[in-house]
Amino acid sequence: MIRRFRFPALLVVASMLIALGLVSSDSAVTARGDGPGDVIPGRYIVVVNEGYAPSQVAADHAALPLHVYTVAARGFAARLSQAKVDALLADPRVNNVVPDRVVSLLCHKPQHSCNGGGGTTTSSQVLPAGVKRVGADQVWGTTTGNGVGVAVVDTGLDFNHTDLSVAASCFTAFTSCQDDHGHGTHVGGTIAARNNTQGVVGVAPNATLYAVKVLDQNGSGTWSGVIAGVDWVTQNAGTLGIRVANMSLGGSGSNSANCGDPNLDGVIDDPLHKAICNSVAAGVTYVVAAGNSASGEISQSVPAAYPEVMAIASTTAVDGSNACKSFSGSITADTASYFTTDGGGVSISAPGEEKENINRACFINTVGILSTKLGGGTTRMSGTSMAAPHVTGVVALVLQAHPSFSPANVRTKIESSADRVGTAPLNSPTSSYTFDGVREGIVWAPGATGP
Repeated sequence: MIRRFRFPALLVVASMLIALGLVSSDSAVTARGDGPGDVIPGRYIVVVNEGYAPSQVAADHAALPLHVYTVAARGFAARLSQAKVDALLADPRVNNVVPDRVVSLLCHKPQHSCNGGGGTTTSSQVLPAGVKRVGADQVWGTTTGNGVGVAVVDTGLDFNHTDLSVAASCFTAFTSCQDDHGHGTHVGGTIAARNNTQGVVGVAPNATLYAVKVLDQNGSGTWSGVIAGVDWVTQNAGTLGIRVANMSLGGSGSNSANCGDPNLDGVIDDPLHKAICNSVAAGVTYVVAAGNSASGEISQSVPAAYPEVMAIASTTAVDGSNACKSFSGSITADTASYFTTDGGGVSISAPGEEKENINRACFINTVGILSTKLGGGTTRMSGTSMAAPHVTGVVALVLQAHPSFSPANVRTKIESSADRVGTAPLNSPTSSYTFDGVREGIVWAPGATGP
């Protein structure tokens, strides 16, 4: 998928390139801020105290649960009148009641579509530039992700795609786990497309993908649905071997601190944070997209702001071309993507686009990551949603090489073995980019899977 942004004619110099409309061509997911328009009227997440059954509490208040949480979170989601909200808050079994919010795909024009646009077919298997850049092909002789389960918390996965190994067990907040949008299938391919003779190959080609569908065919969903997906992952992590979850989604918010209990008073104000903390404690590593607003920082976005997850920023995988006479040089490999959210707390960077070209009209063209397409074949998308699955795939490789590793061990290994620490990401030449003071490096599979 290609996005085009023109450099202002009088400002086409290396230090003043501007990408207008700083958003990714990726269909990354965002909860639309904290304003009242983001709240779903009459819909709430009810947090239930330990020792009480969420279903019983719901039944006692004549609430029909939309989701019930029993493992990573404890409670339920339901449509409630204000009178029922008041009654629940007065119930000593109830910890808190918080509004549910909308989650939707961040999709801005110009771009072909929000699901990858036109597809391509290949006569033989292609090694995508991002997979090569993270060095995954250098470790496949011994490490392929075999035996590691990966949850793709997204729009679902294409169970019929011949280049994907998707487990039958799955979760959906809707009626089916089948991807009906395309974003999740693209993410899944970068993580674990098969090493065969067709399409593409993923970072961990022998890992097993699990569909956790929390977004519908329009890329819309709710935070209550995301929590339900996290709850399912946690409940099934042991029996299904799910060790890592990819969440190429996010929204406005901040680190609520103390796993959703910011005031340390026992009241859970952020049930999503609580659920992720409990899931991490159960041994699941969470890899999330940092976000696609160059003017923002991950401290302004959740779940990227949560310290328990690995937040991933985006870079280019290879050198781009330049046909603009007013600008010398090119946008080289390992340059911070013009759209990437950055800031303190980024765990590591990874390719979120293949390259950035500058055309004769002095526009930036982002050439997306090549991965699997809903319905078969391949397509391209760009964004931190594409950067995160590169790291998720490397996590799967690490967990095969070091099966006893905890999420904290995984983070340490990946961060300490990064390529070009102190050098990359390179500064984007766009004026909207601000160096955050840390060059955390690019995820590097050979180092991460080593002793």
